[in-house]
Amino acid sequence: MDTSIQRALNDKLYDKRKIGALELERVIRELVASRDYHKVHDILEQLCNDFAYAVHQPHARNGGLIGLAAAAIALGPELPRYLAKIVPPVLACFTDQDARVRYYACEAMYNIAKVAKGEILIYFNNIFDQLCKLGADSELSVKNGAELLDRLVKDIVSESAASYISVLEAPPDIENDKDEQDDPHAHLPTAFSLPRFIPLLKERIWVSNPFTRQFLVGWITLLDSIPDLELVTYLPCFLSGLLKFLCDQNSDVQTATRSCLDKFLGEIRRISRVKKGILESKKSREGGKRKRQESIDSGSYRPEPEEGDEIETDLSDEGADESCEDDWIPGQDVEVNYKEILEILTEALESPLEEDSLLESLRWIVGLLDICPEEVLLFTPNILAHMLPAMASTKDPVQMAATRVNNSLMDYVVSLTDESVPPHSALQVPGFLSSRQTLPPEKNEPAGSNRVLLSSFREPDQNTAPLQSRIASAQMGVVSQAQPDLDYAAAVNSLTLLFLNDHEATRVAALTWLIMLHRKAPKKVLAFNDGTFPALLKTLSDPSDAVVTKDLQLLSQISRNSEDDYFAYFMVNLLQLFSTDRKLLEVRGNLIIRQLCISLSPERIYRTLADCIEKEEDVEFASIMVQNLNNNLITAPQLAEVRKRLRNLETKDGQTLFVALFRSWCYNAVATFSLCLLAQAYEQAYNLLQIFGELDMTVNILIQVDKLVQLIESPVFTYLRLQLLEPEKYPYLYKCMYGILMLLPQSSAFAALKNRLNSVSAIGYLHAAPRNAATSSSSSGYDRPNRLKGREEGGIRWVELLEKFRSVQERARRAQRQSMDNDEVPSVGIGELRIGDGSFDVRGKDGRAAPGNAPPQKDANTPAAKKSGLGRQFGRLGGAVSGRSKRNT
Repeated sequence: MDTSIQRALNDKLYDKRKIGALELERVIRELVASRDYHKVHDILEQLCNDFAYAVHQPHARNGGLIGLAAAAIALGPELPRYLAKIVPPVLACFTDQDARVRYYACEAMYNIAKVAKGEILIYFNNIFDQLCKLGADSELSVKNGAELLDRLVKDIVSESAASYISVLEAPPDIENDKDEQDDPHAHLPTAFSLPRFIPLLKERIWVSNPFTRQFLVGWITLLDSIPDLELVTYLPCFLSGLLKFLCDQNSDVQTATRSCLDKFLGEIRRISRVKKGILESKKSREGGKRKRQESIDSGSYRPEPEEGDEIETDLSDEGADESCEDDWIPGQDVEVNYKEILEILTEALESPLEEDSLLESLRWIVGLLDICPEEVLLFTPNILAHMLPAMASTKDPVQMAATRVNNSLMDYVVSLTDESVPPHSALQVPGFLSSRQTLPPEKNEPAGSNRVLLSSFREPDQNTAPLQSRIASAQMGVVSQAQPDLDYAAAVNSLTLLFLNDHEATRVAALTWLIMLHRKAPKKVLAFNDGTFPALLKTLSDPSDAVVTKDLQLLSQISRNSEDDYFAYFMVNLLQLFSTDRKLLEVRGNLIIRQLCISLSPERIYRTLADCIEKEEDVEFASIMVQNLNNNLITAPQLAEVRKRLRNLETKDGQTLFVALFRSWCYNAVATFSLCLLAQAYEQAYNLLQIFGELDMTVNILIQVDKLVQLIESPVFTYLRLQLLEPEKYPYLYKCMYGILMLLPQSSAFAALKNRLNSVSAIGYLHAAPRNAATSSSSSGYDRPNRLKGREEGGIRWVELLEKFRSVQERARRAQRQSMDNDEVPSVGIGELRIGDGSFDVRGKDGRAAPGNAPPQKDANTPAAKKSGLGRQFGRLGGAVSGRSKRNT
């Protein structure tokens, strides 16, 4: 360069540097015109080495930058061959410590890019990387300069990125080779390359600066808007980082990111729609060709060869079809990696604290369920593991979004063909639990039973309407595709782990899913011999009634779909659970028994439990369990049919049921007596009362008698109270009632029963039976009903049953004495058990049986004018005495 130009470019004043740059521009124009490229090369070398790379001379660097920009302007069309010399020093100045140098570097690059246009895209990665850093520059002037350059580069990319090929890449003779120019398959690399750019974007997407994030979102949006680039193909490379942007404190970043993600989801939906449309069109054409071929092969009448018009028409139609197949539709060849996208979305669900990211992930999963449900199905186990906890979120938007995902996903899984139903029947009734219908019903199910639509597992949601309509259209379609398969084992494992979740809604949702999955594939989901069954039993101790109810519904469903051996196995395990967890039996025993009776046959349950209890070695537990079962037998609405059958001992079924219950009921004297009352076997009940005289009348027994008196006053025993009006037909009923009265101490129950008997005592005296009526039928003053005769003549062996009762009670007495000998301190006894509605309690003031020495017996004789009920009358004495007689039932 001329010495004067060098001096001007090195001046500290901008105006003088500008004058020197203008002079340099004139000189280079002349050199280019005279084709003195060697001289041009020397000048550029001097500008780079002596000026632009002069690190410690800011004025020289500024002069070099403006000189390089002037040279680029002067080179004009010849600039591409010199860009490799001009661009690198300008890029190096972007990182200078002096803010003015960084600003002038932006200015210089702006002028160079304005001339180079598409050629500058060769250096797009370098320019993008520097702009990414300058967007967060602390100097406002530098940020403004970078913004101007960014805007220019965006314009160039929008215009040229998809198709511009550098002149340096083109062969020398391409301009003269017309055939090669017209060849659309000529493969030449474009100046801009997404595969080269994506690694840089993948690296930069994890920045935390809001200005840089705004810059990145703007570029991602721009590149996605260019049709031929198809940035959506590379979406998994930066989707995870974009989701993190939603948690930025800057609202502008959140808004821009959400808009960008919306566009991506819309594009994926459009691509899916295009591909499905092409596939359906192709299959439709293939069906039309097949029909025409079948019509040709069927031997139908064909015109003579001379009438060739129709043949030509057919051929022309086939040609039109082939030409239609060759028509290109935007989006038809774009590949979307759904698997990687779903992996990223599932990982985002694992961060519940990032609310905005979680919300967007849930929204995308709902969208993908509508676009590619078969792909989402593969990720169902992972989605369930993180989506169901979100349903219990305290944030309403998260809870609503998770509920929408849950509803949509369940709708799709429900729409899949059940393993026990042929495909055609599944299409006819897509929503029904067909697997349940293939099994023989055990009883007439009530309205609230399990025979319901799967859609009833949740409330309907209006947002799932598009999915439901899509499912319906898919089922009614003429083209049948292979059903995607769900990993049932992984899904069950994920759902079982959610039993440990702290939130009730999550645990209920997990059990709801298990119920639905088991109904669809009972052979694949849950069995008594896998590790899930103990977890289901343990869940019966859950503090939530809703969870226990769902758990019982699932256990009942498993039992109903299993063999009898497994049903007995379930009952044995349930008894073992009650035996080890007495608190569960006390608090949830009634709920568990009644819920099981809703889902399963009550008679089958009671028969199986009775058989198990009869073999029970723990006499104390057997008495408690019988007491609980008997209480439900008398009061539970679910057991009305069992009570009705017990009152009908003329039939073989009634006799068999009564005998089965009686043999296990023997562990509890009062329960056995009440069973006889329920079956109207009053004579045998009176015989039991006589055996009562041989037993130790513990506080626990008296409390149960007290409870029985209250039950006699309830609607369940209305028929019994009416039978008191017919003493000639039911003489032993009077003896039973007066026998109970004799057992009771002076209490409110005693007074209630006495008043009841006094109200019919005159009738009883008028029709009193002779004393020897029990032993001599010929001397009786009444004709015993045929029902009672049938009992003697039927299959019930009363003598054996009474001996069974006596032996069991004797065994209980021995066990109680042995326990008293082995235990220095009395433990909590049966008297601690609360029966029915909990109106009886014999606990001490601290809620436990009083340890050590029992209170004086005289407390039991103290009158209690203001107290009612036997438990309250005995007070602390009940806790002490019951501890000593806990096995004497």
